[in-house]
Amino acid sequence: MKTSSKNNPSARFVATREHHLLETAEDYTELIAELIEEQGEARVCDLAKSLGVSHVTTLRTLKRLQRDGYIKTSPHQPIILTPKGKRLANFAKNRHEIILKFLIKMGVPEEVAVIDVEGIEHHVSKKTLEVFKKHL
Repeated sequence: MKTSSKNNPSARFVATREHHLLETAEDYTELIAELIEEQGEARVCDLAKSLGVSHVTTLRTLKRLQRDGYIKTSPHQPIILTPKGKRLANFAKNRHEIILKFLIKMGVPEEVAVIDVEGIEHHVSKKTLEVFKKHL
């Protein structure tokens, strides 16, 4: 049985943390797919460098992504996206591209849009995304 946030003050924080975990999964799977496409494989060191995080942070996140069924990996081996991971990566990439194109079309300088899209993409609703697509 769900408890309202009024009766359970931590409920909103739990929901926020869950959303942040999905954001992280989206960022990682999107980057893994990009690295595989560009370099033929994705490795922990490449992810850490690209994301500007530590090797340990990357390993912890990959462990969670593997547990949740987004990737397969083992020590000293490239990271492989599962079908579930590929779907999430494709969704994230598509949403990213739509928002980036929309921002640029609205007159945002590309160098600014590239940065802004990273914050916007995880918080845009499906309805808003559809409106963006219509305007493209």
